[in-house]
Amino acid sequence: MHPDWLSNTYLVAREAGAEAFFVDAGGPVAPLIEAARAQDLRPTHVLLTHRHHDHVAELAQLREEWPDLQVLAHPEEHVEGVDGDINPDQELEVAGLKVRCLLTPGHTSGMLSLLVDGTEVFTGDTLFKNSVGGVRAPGHTTYEDIKASIMDVLLALPPETVIRPGHTDPTTVAEELETNAFVRVWRGLDPEGDEACTVWDKPAKLILWGDDYDGGNKAWIRWDEDGADDIVGGSQVERTAS
Repeated sequence: MHPDWLSNTYLVAREAGAEAFFVDAGGPVAPLIEAARAQDLRPTHVLLTHRHHDHVAELAQLREEWPDLQVLAHPEEHVEGVDGDINPDQELEVAGLKVRCLLTPGHTSGMLSLLVDGTEVFTGDTLFKNSVGGVRAPGHTTYEDIKASIMDVLLALPPETVIRPGHTDPTTVAEELETNAFVRVWRGLDPEGDEACTVWDKPAKLILWGDDYDGGNKAWIRWDEDGADDIVGGSQVERTAS
């Protein structure tokens, strides 16, 4: 995990002495390079969840160590160093593992979650432990997209599926269905809020003041102007209630 961005880079392999692949490359990758050497792993691919800098910043360092690495991403998520596409619902066999590519837009348009051997899913910036991705980052789509990505795709996976997010700690489908505040409201278990607030000098209603992965807050808001929903960082919200 990067000490400043709290973004995760993963090294995935079935066993020591085998082929391996990386999920994202935000860094620091040096400990993963050392781990690959210690375990006699042979990385063949980097699979990118999305294009944001905190998930690709040290891609060049991995290519320096393994020049033949194939770097794959959704066509809408290409950055310098990507040399091939992965597409929604495509199934890959990488390092002896089956990887199913799930389109989970919202935070970005081409965000992919990567389901490995049907047991673990790497969710990028779509779903975190006790939080969700925002829909105001560069290349974002909509609130409706991220809600569908979470509820209809990721949390429709078997409850024991391990979730490995793009930031901070792992979780499971079962845990997020029960404890994630956003998910609980979407499931109808908890009520929506209606606190008046201001976001970017525009009036809105604060539907949910939730947790974020960095210890701060993530806000689900509803704009007064048109009734549209949005998910933004808590620092963007001026609360009027005491």
